[in-house]
Amino acid sequence: MLKSIVIFIAAGLAEIGGGYLVWLWLRESKPVWYGVLGGIILVLYGIIPTLQSFPSFGRVYAAYGGVFIVLAVLWGWLVDKKAPDLYDWVGAAICIVGVSIMLWAPRS
Repeated sequence: MLKSIVIFIAAGLAEIGGGYLVWLWLRESKPVWYGVLGGIILVLYGIIPTLQSFPSFGRVYAAYGGVFIVLAVLWGWLVDKKAPDLYDWVGAAICIVGVSIMLWAPRS
């Protein structure tokens, strides 16, 4: 379970970090190397989830979506300095509960 969580977090940070660099390049006039580096990181984001042991692409990406939401809230708070409100935290918690059910519920 710990390995799965680490891979989900790594994928989330790669997607958010790569996307953020592209955002800075295109929206905030940062140098082109921000965009290039962001693109490289986004390619890594595409590779990282394949390291999961779950056999279903759809389940992995659906569960990853919930982890992404939590990481995006944290990124906004820590990097963009936009404090999440109660509803952000409640929504993120609901996503984690959903991810947990999808991945670790007993199945026959």
